[in-house]
Amino acid sequence: MEPRTIVITGASSGIGEAAARTLAQTGDTIVVVGRSEQRTRAVAEDIGADYFLADFTRLDEVRELALALRIKYPRIDVLANNAGGIMGRRELTPDGFEKTLQVNHLAPFLLTRLLHDVLVASQARIINTSSVAHRLFGRLDIDDLDAAGKYSANRAYGNAKLANILFTKELHRRFAGTGLTTAAFHPGGVATNFSAGSTSFMRFAYGSSGARSYMLTPAQGAQTLVWLAIGEPGLDWESGGYFAKRKPARASRQANDVELARELWLRSEQMLAHWLPDPSSTGE
Repeated sequence: MEPRTIVITGASSGIGEAAARTLAQTGDTIVVVGRSEQRTRAVAEDIGADYFLADFTRLDEVRELALALRIKYPRIDVLANNAGGIMGRRELTPDGFEKTLQVNHLAPFLLTRLLHDVLVASQARIINTSSVAHRLFGRLDIDDLDAAGKYSANRAYGNAKLANILFTKELHRRFAGTGLTTAAFHPGGVATNFSAGSTSFMRFAYGSSGARSYMLTPAQGAQTLVWLAIGEPGLDWESGGYFAKRKPARASRQANDVELARELWLRSEQMLAHWLPDPSSTGE
């Protein structure tokens, strides 16, 4: 089988790095994307991968990333939208959006849309890293996606992870007929630094050596991502699903709301109109 091209965002640390290291052993072309040049380059050089830099708090950089990927890779077989995190107090990015929403949802939505024709031509799979936090904290208000009316770090993160699942389901609804497949997954409680800069109580759990001793390692947390990347859609897993521990998982009622998924897609497009091409260019 021809080597595949696998792009992983948020791959300079945590489960993204662990997944990149595991998948590099398959002989596929691995592309790691991160924000820190030092860490991203170090991972790439260590595993013999290509790398690109992008700060997801700046959508111009996401657009530049998409262009660079399109130029270098005429075929992209797997896009793993893994970058994300929980934030602190409510903060707007330079683009004017609430930071948690932009980093976890709007930026990967934009990257996926800008790569749309390449992904369709490749009959690619799109893997979105979500979280059980969508069930614990997510209560999505479609009219207040930027959390201007009611904000907490936990709720913003839960809503963003809920958005990841809704995006997955709407991707499947819209494009399954083109050969695209997609999945969202919960990696589990992984001992990483993703909440270190947050005001959420989770920073205490993730920062406690005692609690971390009971958590999964990044390599263990990456297992479902790797499984989705190398498994066979339709045989090992079903497109449009939400998974944990390499099997289907229970999602919240909102996560299964078809109309909410459609509306979130349309609202996201409206918010990203400045960065998106003409919709007719995607054949929709």
